[in-house]
Amino acid sequence: MVERFFRDITTERLRNGVFRSVPELTTAIKEYIAVHNKNPKPFIWTATAQDILAKVVRANSCLSSKQNEALH
Repeated sequence: MVERFFRDITTERLRNGVFRSVPELTTAIKEYIAVHNKNPKPFIWTATAQDILAKVVRANSCLSSKQNEALH
């Protein structure tokens, strides 16, 4: 969720903004957060621990095989 928040603030407010000083940038960030927090939506976790661990195992297996291929 943190990565998603930073993606959203970057694309919706910062990327096309023009900030002539650090205080202007800080103000823009604070204003975005204030607007964002007016209508908060709770995060509901839908993945089970088993699903997450299975993805970790698959990723680790894939990465290990890629490293082995690079060594040979």
